[in-house]
Amino acid sequence: MGKRVGVLMGGWGEEREISLKTGEAVVAALESRGHTVSRIFAGPGLDRALRSAELDVAFLALHGRMGEDGKVQGLLELMGLPYTGSGVLASALAMNKPMAKKLFRLHNLPTPMGYRLGRADVPRALEIHGDLGFPCVVKPACGGSSVGLSVVREPEALAAAVAQACRFGGEALVERMARGREVTVGILGEEVLGTCEIATPREGFDYDAKYKGGSRYFLPARLSPTRVANVESLALAAYRALGCRGYGRVDLICSEDENDVILEVNTLPGMTPVSLLPKIAAQKGLDFPALVEHILSLATRDEVDVTEAPLAPELPSAAPVAVAQRAAS
Repeated sequence: MGKRVGVLMGGWGEEREISLKTGEAVVAALESRGHTVSRIFAGPGLDRALRSAELDVAFLALHGRMGEDGKVQGLLELMGLPYTGSGVLASALAMNKPMAKKLFRLHNLPTPMGYRLGRADVPRALEIHGDLGFPCVVKPACGGSSVGLSVVREPEALAAAVAQACRFGGEALVERMARGREVTVGILGEEVLGTCEIATPREGFDYDAKYKGGSRYFLPARLSPTRVANVESLALAAYRALGCRGYGRVDLICSEDENDVILEVNTLPGMTPVSLLPKIAAQKGLDFPALVEHILSLATRDEVDVTEAPLAPELPSAAPVAVAQRAAS
């Protein structure tokens, strides 16, 4: 029997356009599977829209800040509405790239060296950069779709790149550039779906390379079976280190000297016609509607057992009167 599904799309951030494309693709897939679907355009008044829709479950087609970072997940938790993708904490951790990198290192997972900068640090960017070297990659500390990403090759370009990245959330992440093949691993539930290699016409898989063409995709990746197994093991470990659930996509770099490093975990990867997770699923024989249905079947909430706190003891009746008198005086 079909469910009443609300597809949350749009949102507040710079990834709104991609979110709308994801949302429409998901709506079509869910309707083809017999579900009753409502489009929920995220923005001011989202809580009222969700209540009036009378949903069984929310399918999150949001990307980036205020959608993929735990905030909307927190609202759905308070409303008691199951939703697709990772929970509040995992979503927040994955979106905050510097914090995610700390957790990767805590779990002994390789990730490029890097540091965080804020807007106030822009004039001192070169001083703070120290001996990290060039080229380096500068991107927003909290963001997705490679919006605001720059590859910086010369010291004099660093400050401008940091300022550009800080436009999207106020903080930038500067990383030592890892050279090699860029690969992404799709995960569904607790299982690896497969690995895709991305070849771009220029360094850095930026927004234009992702959504405006020019990139080539290799399924499976042009790596040995042993190397693929290592990459997929690292990706699943990173996904678990952040506490992710439902589905996700992990981006890595595989260097020529056989060192593999984790770049980031995407907890709500794109589901547009050109998106990578659907490509990986198709390689495994899972068409788009079936993939969307499987993701929907994994929708849940954080299982938090909240015990009612005992009521505070009543204060003597004179106490509030005395407080009010003091305030009046």
